[in-house]
Amino acid sequence: MTAATAAAPARAATAVCLAVAALVAAAPPPSHTARLAQDADAVHRAGAVGVAAVLDTSSGTATAHSGTADTRTGRPMRPDDHYRAGSTLKTFVATVVLQLVGEGRLSLGDPVDRWLPGVVSGHGNDGRRITVRMLLQHTSGVPNVTRLPELLPALYSADGYYRNRFRHYTAEELVAAAVRQAPDFEPGTGYRYSNTGYVLAGMIIEKVTGRGWRAEVRDRLIRPLGLTGTSLPGDAPVLPAPYARGYHTYAEGGGGPVDTTLFNGTAADAAGDLVTTPRDVNRLFTALLTGRLLRPAELDEMRRTVPMPEEPGRRVGLGLETTPLSCGGFYWHHGGNALGYSSENGITTDGRRAVTVATNSFDEADEGRQDAADQAVKELIDHALCGRSAAP
Repeated sequence: MTAATAAAPARAATAVCLAVAALVAAAPPPSHTARLAQDADAVHRAGAVGVAAVLDTSSGTATAHSGTADTRTGRPMRPDDHYRAGSTLKTFVATVVLQLVGEGRLSLGDPVDRWLPGVVSGHGNDGRRITVRMLLQHTSGVPNVTRLPELLPALYSADGYYRNRFRHYTAEELVAAAVRQAPDFEPGTGYRYSNTGYVLAGMIIEKVTGRGWRAEVRDRLIRPLGLTGTSLPGDAPVLPAPYARGYHTYAEGGGGPVDTTLFNGTAADAAGDLVTTPRDVNRLFTALLTGRLLRPAELDEMRRTVPMPEEPGRRVGLGLETTPLSCGGFYWHHGGNALGYSSENGITTDGRRAVTVATNSFDEADEGRQDAADQAVKELIDHALCGRSAAP
């Protein structure tokens, strides 16, 4: 990347920071702030150990929190706590890929084999027939590496977590294990969420730029946008202070919540190795959806969606998803889960309202409890983006 190429995103991002800072000059209506607090309490009552929410609007910023960040001390969950946001990283990675497209350095129609010859091959997988667009939109058919308990035991049991939480993985190792499985479908003929596609996208970023995807995400997005609470920790398993501890209840074992705060993020690689705060997530999505990170042509490509068959009404673009709003229209978002953490976000199509909700627990053993917490989060987002007032 030349100095001139690097300077353009930086100048644009400076303008973004000023624009986002202007949002906090005033306060949103008290009734909206009260509704956010009510809804955060509802998420906690539904089963989340702790919850924090930040709502940015053209009138200002509202925050809410409920429950605890640390069950040992009882410290309250706070909106500035760091947490693992998992697949929200996919929006960052897709944005970098599309910036490279805008710079003429690769194309969404490039086959994977152009950049990674022979990496996706065997067992019916064929990188000559899979494009960069398919990777970003989960239409490649490449099997999802996180469906492999023998490779990623930390995701499947408490014993697996304790034995493997500091284990280092390479992107090549993750992809090689995934493509030993048969593809989910012929490239471009279906949709199925695949973390492997984003691990491959990270590898392509490195091939195109000569630098790791973490360096490109930092220099193009995190630093220019002033996302001071955001990091890509890799082998560093400890979160920066202040942070919310993560509590994961595994389906196996029945031993109750496990403190999964410590974790080596290379297991997720470019598909989900993200530590951040709700404020930073709002800032990234606001900058992106108001056209400050991508040229119109690339942003249009990012927002070109296909249906998500298993979730009627929802659609998926390139590192972005849409969900209908109860007040009409839809919102853009990309949530993420990590061991012991769950994060959801949303921004209106005009970019004037953005909300992020972070929780520090995930329950695989009691699906009803987790479903209730997830539904409460969705309602919080819908109320926040529709501008609902406090319930009487």
